[in-house]
Amino acid sequence: MITMDNKNLASRNDRASQWQQLQQMTEPWDVLVAGGGITGAGVAREAARRGLRVLLVERQDFAWGTSSRSSKMVHGGLRYMAAGDFRTTRHSVQERERLLREAPGLVELMPYVMPHYRGHFPGPFLFNALLWLYDAFAGKRYRRFHKAASFHAQVPFLYDDGLTGATEFADAVTDDARLVLRVLREAQQDGAQTLNYVGVEQLLQQNGRVCGAVLKDALSGQQCDVRAQVVINATGAWVDELRGQLQQAPKIRPARGSHIVVAAERLPVTMAFTILHPDDQRPIFVYPWEGRTVIGTTDLDHPGLGNEEVGISRSELEYLLKLAAHRFPAAAVTEQDVIASWAGVRPLVSSGALNPSKEKRDHSVWDDQGLVSVSGGKLTTFRLIALDALNAARRYLTHWPAGDFPTQIFRPYKPQHPSWSALPAAIQQRLLGYYGQDTDALLQRAQSGELTVIPGTHTLWAELRFAAACEAVQHLDDLLLRRTRIGLLLEQGGMLWAEKIRAVCQPELGWSDEHWAAEQQRYEQIWQRYYSLPVSA
Repeated sequence: MITMDNKNLASRNDRASQWQQLQQMTEPWDVLVAGGGITGAGVAREAARRGLRVLLVERQDFAWGTSSRSSKMVHGGLRYMAAGDFRTTRHSVQERERLLREAPGLVELMPYVMPHYRGHFPGPFLFNALLWLYDAFAGKRYRRFHKAASFHAQVPFLYDDGLTGATEFADAVTDDARLVLRVLREAQQDGAQTLNYVGVEQLLQQNGRVCGAVLKDALSGQQCDVRAQVVINATGAWVDELRGQLQQAPKIRPARGSHIVVAAERLPVTMAFTILHPDDQRPIFVYPWEGRTVIGTTDLDHPGLGNEEVGISRSELEYLLKLAAHRFPAAAVTEQDVIASWAGVRPLVSSGALNPSKEKRDHSVWDDQGLVSVSGGKLTTFRLIALDALNAARRYLTHWPAGDFPTQIFRPYKPQHPSWSALPAAIQQRLLGYYGQDTDALLQRAQSGELTVIPGTHTLWAELRFAAACEAVQHLDDLLLRRTRIGLLLEQGGMLWAEKIRAVCQPELGWSDEHWAAEQQRYEQIWQRYYSLPVSA
């Protein structure tokens, strides 16, 4: 068994040690989890808290796929209820409330608003009727109606011809990549082992059932065999790849969703607007996030999904800008205002619908003789998805711990570092939400002047140092696109601060000047191609 104390933070060197020990292991794991997004993190967290021996591997970086490229919304799925799926909505609302209680600073309540226009669906009466039940699931009243005149006074740049009023309700917003990392840390605290840039190359089978996998380290090219009582395939949009090794038919319809980021002063919103696009009447969100304004998402089929980055297309960019011009004409947002973009691929469980927006958003679990696969679902309900996957895996485990286990996802923590009490309340809440029990370690590493924000973001310089030292960063894009979101929030992907970022992070990463230069070039190429504006159609 790997002997590294998982309650200590994982550095880049720790990862090398983990891989070496993994190669020498002969004892089987209870659970091998493939996939380091929110679903895999949730499975690892729930399995480890039950005392199961868990290994999680991710062939790219943690949260590299859908779980760092979502709309960042922890929501109850209001439109699912409108489609008659009350069960999914009820579960989602209840999990949203749980996350708001357990992780303030990471999951934050945000007002949402639906403007109503004369002759347009939905009208305020029907919408408020849906919200009555939505609030009932939460056990709280968030909904309120704004008259047209008073609402337009609050949002003067909103198109007001035919505006009859606006209905406000509530959902939540998060940093999806940091949510994954926080859940992974909770799993590590309970003994789970986690490795990024290690993928499942081939499933191992014995007597007609899966009994482990051949793993490949993307950094060294080395391989090793790992035995496990059950393999849980939590690879999201890529779930059909492993199932295909067992000759199972594809089930996933990958759908790309893209977003653009603009400066808040160009489109100042203090709440999330739900706007129906004039071309197809799809609901699009315009919302504040990390001091910027985000517009998204699109919803397009993305066939031929591979193991590479995806980016926004020219047609998607024009589609989102058209929405901004349609409902916020006074803001006059143009392509030149776009700071960055991101695109992700959602795993929709295919039902044969003509339009990906019509596919169901609930999750599915498949049991293929020792390979338990799970895909679909929502960021909000990751805990419930993980429990469903584990329940399917129970038949393969020689022991299943008896008794009831707590449902709390995040452990409460009270920082003890001397500098804690001097921090502003907003920064305290952010750090505690993002880092939990690691908050003191972050503060301990911070050097003079690093408990201040990087201009144009809500991120502290100390967060960069901590991530570089302690959060298994293997590439510069891990640091700037997922551990922090600088690449999504600052012009040029944050490279206007390149020298200071280097001064803070290079010593912690232990990279030579040549290594740093190669990583910066790699990052700039990735950002320009996939996180900036599309060059052509």
